[in-house]
Amino acid sequence: MFFGFTRLVFLIYNIPLLLAEKIGFIETIKGFWFALKLDFATTCYIMVIPFLILAVQSFLKKKWLSAINRWYTYIIIMLYSLATAAELGIYPEWKTKLTYKALKYLQHPSEIYNSAETGTFFLLLSIFLVLCAAGILLFKKFFAPSYGESKRKLLFNFLFVLTVPVLLFLGMRGGIQQIPINQSESYYSNHNILNIAAVNTAFNLYISVFENLENFNNNPYLFMDDAQASQIMKKIYQTPCDSTKLILKTNRPNIVLLILESWSADLIQSLGGEPGITPEFRKLEQEGILFTNVYASGSRSEQGLASILSGFPAHPVSSITVQPDKFVKLPSMAKILEQSGYSTAFYFGGQLIYGNIKSYIIFNGFDKIMEVSDFPGSTPRGKLGIHDQFTLGYLVEDAGKLKEPFFTALFTLSTHSPWDQPFEKPLKWGDNEQEYINGAYYTDHYLGQFFKKARTKPWYDNTLFIIVADHSHNSYRNWHPQSREYHLIPMLFCGNVIRDQFKGTREQKLGNQHDIAATLLRQLNLQTSAFIYSKNLLNPCSPDFAYYSTDDGVGWVRPPFYFTFEKTSSYNYWWNSPALPDSIRKEGEAYLQTVFEDYMHD
Repeated sequence: MFFGFTRLVFLIYNIPLLLAEKIGFIETIKGFWFALKLDFATTCYIMVIPFLILAVQSFLKKKWLSAINRWYTYIIIMLYSLATAAELGIYPEWKTKLTYKALKYLQHPSEIYNSAETGTFFLLLSIFLVLCAAGILLFKKFFAPSYGESKRKLLFNFLFVLTVPVLLFLGMRGGIQQIPINQSESYYSNHNILNIAAVNTAFNLYISVFENLENFNNNPYLFMDDAQASQIMKKIYQTPCDSTKLILKTNRPNIVLLILESWSADLIQSLGGEPGITPEFRKLEQEGILFTNVYASGSRSEQGLASILSGFPAHPVSSITVQPDKFVKLPSMAKILEQSGYSTAFYFGGQLIYGNIKSYIIFNGFDKIMEVSDFPGSTPRGKLGIHDQFTLGYLVEDAGKLKEPFFTALFTLSTHSPWDQPFEKPLKWGDNEQEYINGAYYTDHYLGQFFKKARTKPWYDNTLFIIVADHSHNSYRNWHPQSREYHLIPMLFCGNVIRDQFKGTREQKLGNQHDIAATLLRQLNLQTSAFIYSKNLLNPCSPDFAYYSTDDGVGWVRPPFYFTFEKTSSYNYWWNSPALPDSIRKEGEAYLQTVFEDYMHD
């Protein structure tokens, strides 16, 4: 009840902004419904202390324990009221919820008072006091008297002590589903202010603090002064000319982006993998351009999506998609295409709350977003979600309903455990990764079926297909996770829209998935300046390098050298040459330092 009341106060306070965006009343009040699950989870976290006190009171009746419980609740109400008032103060300027960064400002109340307009300061102070009073009075009138005063039987007390922890745990994680709850659960609108209102302030603040606890003030990957790092980055990205190969027959094709879950280069015969795992992909290579030196910058799906759609490299410690106050500052390929007349759609057979992906996808402005619960109820599914054959089959039919030109993205899932796809597993080798390669064989088979059906559709001839992995995966070759071989992934541009002279060719330019933005948008003659980490892989003059992050360090590939640095390994490096130049080492260090600095302060 209290969370809903503070949400109402937030919306009333920001009525001018709601009116400016022409947001309707019905869409606004939907936020109260979408907020319930996260509010309930937050409540369960808060109730841990009251439960422990009540558990003791079940067997030891002491009134002072009730007093502790009441004062604990008063303090929670006051802290949440303070957070709400602070959020009201920062939202009009920052357009974000209260985060760890804002907490640093709250450490200096005098500075807050001096920098705020006097009227605004006292209005927020008044709101804080009103929220405190309303919350405490509500609690005292309807809830406080129940503490420790009921005469319960011993059996009830034991059941209470045994069952409530289980219920609290389930409430904290949002239920019995595979993926614990996160902010994505409350995202529902293309108007970010409504999503901001729906997300519970305490839950969001906890995530923000948890993700940045060790990096409040200092970049843990600081190797040199910022000026030197900036100079090295300029040199790294220096491009002496623009002689881009224009590979398309039109600059406004439909675009179908197929993001393959966990596909390693070792699944692809043309990239050095064993034959027979992905024969359909091998056929598709003849219809387009295979990029043979593309690396995943991270090892998690949410990192891969931010790299692909926003051109932002992955980094150690955390993922930018987990924090709405940070990812809203990223550029969006979908938004740029939408501004150029494209309709947009995103499809995924699983739950988008994983890695807070749903809120990030909504931020990207896709017109249509489909996850497991949005597909027809009769669609066959496994433990993780709807199998790839059915999501690919759905997309090939649904694309014809979209306004052209369209940009659609589909994220597969069947190359992820538990490998329960309804298909034979013909590959009897692979040792520890036999299930993985059979999962890839399954997805590849239905990738072939997808293209077979797509070729019969009227939109096919004017469509560019981009097939790329979100990240790599351990393969039957068991590469070291820090090695460059481990992080190599497939990327293919194909379709009839590609000029005939480029079909069946290979592009050896060294790069990453975050280079897709600049590479694609340059083909469409659209601006790429917002994607500062993305380079055009179809420009022969663009620099040759690739970056990948490890758990606590950086991998850097700069022919003929490469090295990996892991901070936790006593600052030891390992590389492919005993004569690694100091300039190459500094490039990798500067890249990681700069990316993490941007993550910290954006």
